[in-house]
Amino acid sequence: MAGDCCSSSSSTSGEKQKKKEKPFRGIRMRKWGKWVAEIREPKKRSRIWLGSYTTPIAAARAYDTALFYLRGPSARLNFPDLLSQEDDQLRDISPASIRKKATEVGAKVDAIQTGSLHHHRRRASTSSESSNPDRVSSKPDLNKYPESSGED
Repeated sequence: MAGDCCSSSSSTSGEKQKKKEKPFRGIRMRKWGKWVAEIREPKKRSRIWLGSYTTPIAAARAYDTALFYLRGPSARLNFPDLLSQEDDQLRDISPASIRKKATEVGAKVDAIQTGSLHHHRRRASTSSESSNPDRVSSKPDLNKYPESSGED
C-alpha cells in the first residue's frame, strides 16, 4: 500500500510536468523555442515531418491535418471542430501530399497566430506613441498598404 501511494504521487507530478511541456498531441518544443510536428506512418517505422512552427497551436493543427488524412474522421484530434471546416479532400494520400497539406495548414495558422501576437504588441506600443503624435513609428507594418494621412 505504501508503495502505491508514493508511485501515484510521483506519476501525477510527472503528468502535470508533461502537460506543461506538451500542450497538444503530436508536437514537441525544440530547445530554442520552436514547436515541431511529425507523425508516424501507419504500419511503418518511418515518420512524416510536418514542419517547425512558432506557436504550438500551428504545430498541433499541422499534426491534426496529417492525422486526419492518415487515419480518417475517427482519429483523436487536438482540434476536432476546426478540421471539419476544411471542405477539400486529398485525392493522393502519399506522404508527400500529406506533408504538403499539413505544412500549408500549419503555416497559415502560424501566420495568423504570430500576426495576432504582433498586433497585440503593436497596439501596446501605439498607445504609448499616441502621447507624442509627432513621433514616427520606427518599424512600419510592411504587410499593409500605406494609409493616406489626408494632408494632400
